[in-house]
Amino acid sequence: MLLVGVVVACASAVGIPARAAVGAQVAADEPQYLLTAGALYHRHDLDIGPDLRAETFRAYHRAELPQQTAVLPNGQRLSPHDPLLPLVLAVPFGIGGWVGAKLALSALAGVLAALLVWTAVVRFRVPLGPAATVVAGFGLVPPLLSYGSLVYPELPAALAVAVAVAGLTGAPSRRTTAVWVVAVACLPWLAVKYAPVAGALALVALVPLVQQRRHRSLLMGSVAALAVAGVAFAAVHQAVYGGWTVYAAGNHFADGELTVMGSHPSYSGRANRLTGLLTDRDFGLLAWAPAYLAAVPAVAALARRRPPGWLALPLPLAAGWLNASFVALTMHGWWWPGRQVVVVLPLAVLAVAWWLGTVVPWRRARPWFLAASAFGFLAWAWLQVEVARGTHVVVFDFARTANPLSRAWRILLPDLRVMGPADVARHLLWTGILAVSAAVAWRHAGGASRPRATSAGADEDAGAGEGADADVAAVDLHRGGAIGR
Repeated sequence: MLLVGVVVACASAVGIPARAAVGAQVAADEPQYLLTAGALYHRHDLDIGPDLRAETFRAYHRAELPQQTAVLPNGQRLSPHDPLLPLVLAVPFGIGGWVGAKLALSALAGVLAALLVWTAVVRFRVPLGPAATVVAGFGLVPPLLSYGSLVYPELPAALAVAVAVAGLTGAPSRRTTAVWVVAVACLPWLAVKYAPVAGALALVALVPLVQQRRHRSLLMGSVAALAVAGVAFAAVHQAVYGGWTVYAAGNHFADGELTVMGSHPSYSGRANRLTGLLTDRDFGLLAWAPAYLAAVPAVAALARRRPPGWLALPLPLAAGWLNASFVALTMHGWWWPGRQVVVVLPLAVLAVAWWLGTVVPWRRARPWFLAASAFGFLAWAWLQVEVARGTHVVVFDFARTANPLSRAWRILLPDLRVMGPADVARHLLWTGILAVSAAVAWRHAGGASRPRATSAGADEDAGAGEGADADVAAVDLHRGGAIGR
């Protein structure tokens, strides 16, 4: 855990000096979060009006700053972004400026990686070798790597999801219940767009408590806590922002807060995102990290095999993916690709770790996974060199990278912003590939589980050793009727 966490944190920190845009270390929504963090640190207030007038943002954004705030009736100007991320970054930003804020996010990326190793081994019985390798492989490629140095709530939200899963897949107790309840309650405060994922996690956690009558007190306590959290969220937003969401304080939503989802959305057109979030030439996950191709068969195998706790992965993952497909205004924007699904990527990582560690032969899968991860790491490292040389910036022109491997690979992917005849053909081809891979994995997972080695000498990648196996056995013994069994 420590090794993987430190490696991922250090790799994320490498991207801190990179310019996000011309004349700016941060771009798009990032300055808004830093402005609010500064207001909280210096004045214990959410009002960024004094900072806008004093142009304190010039330390990290020399270009013209787009205005996102509307002047409220009381004269305040509040950033239309939920306040938990600025609250988390207030002290690091107050002490170390924008570098301190990004260092804090890199540290959270390391914590996320370490927690995923623990969850894979203890909760899903993945041998330690595959668990550490898979988590490190995904932690060292975009978008988890890139958002470890970008000031967005995506990485903290992904950590909250991972904490919730670690809690709700454990034996029901006051401690595990408190863990997942707090993590779920934090998600909307990072961004209201995470509410569907929070709801799915809560559903997965509450259903087994309903089924097991001996946990009635935990059920009542968790429902009450979630209800209080929901009422508090609504009341604070009405009192502070003047609406049900922070968008009421923005200057782009004159026709109502719901226009954040689009004024006249075409949901049939947005259906392309169901696979496009993976396969789009510029903004798809596969374009920069082909290792995510393993997520589709992994989830299919997980649904077929249904190990203890399995439902905690596909249900919230589906909620986040559908939200990114049909609710989000766009998947193409002024941010690093994959922003809309980063929150649920830890679930995909755990699914892949379980699949490669317990269903398919790890020794045969390992070279392919390492090659795919190396491609993603090289793509990010190459771009960092280009940014350091001044030929590119991270956010606005990343697709112009001169990396020959990246350019050659992306030719095979469809461009959902163009969707010419060739792009339609590529889109259909990749949809078929994903469907076939899921079907094959489903069929293969119907066989018996591979026996897990219980001694270090049985297989060099067998797992964490007898001590870890004993811990896992104890967890399973106490878990009894845990979800998904």
